[in-house]
Amino acid sequence: MRELVIDSIRMSQMNYQRVVVLKELETDLFLLIWIGPTEAEAIAVKMQGMTVPRPLTHDLLVDLVKSVGGSFDHILVNDLQNETFYAKVVIRVGEQTHEIDSRPSDAMAVAVRAEVPIYVADEVMEKAAISMDQETGAPVTQPAPGGEAAETNVTEEELQKLSAFTDLINELDMEDFERK
Repeated sequence: MRELVIDSIRMSQMNYQRVVVLKELETDLFLLIWIGPTEAEAIAVKMQGMTVPRPLTHDLLVDLVKSVGGSFDHILVNDLQNETFYAKVVIRVGEQTHEIDSRPSDAMAVAVRAEVPIYVADEVMEKAAISMDQETGAPVTQPAPGGEAAETNVTEEELQKLSAFTDLINELDMEDFERK
């Protein structure tokens, strides 16, 4: 299991869909998860420190768990099947730990409110994580034991599996990924 942080929320200029860009803390690997506009707004509102006059659904959920003596431990993006990501919200109540099935977008909206880590299963990272060359924006493999990253030779079949991400990756401005 690897820890990632929300790097940004982007909108595709081609179809106006939103995508959460997660970045692994220890590497330059990224995980892109398509989400709905409501969930994107719920995440962005909290990340930008905005206040709303009434609690949003995710605020209500966090307040409810805390009011009954529970606490949030972390969220986990635990599976990827047929281009659909799955997640769990992990809460503790007393000595018991509960894993609650969730859409990743809702789990991330809870995570930013509860200020808990976002983890991704190793298998999910192996299937869907991408790394991009800072200069060219081209996909690259993870560094070899010798240290240098090599360009990926991607087959046509692999490109088809990643088709949902192709337009977004082509639109990304890599300068936006640099931390200021």
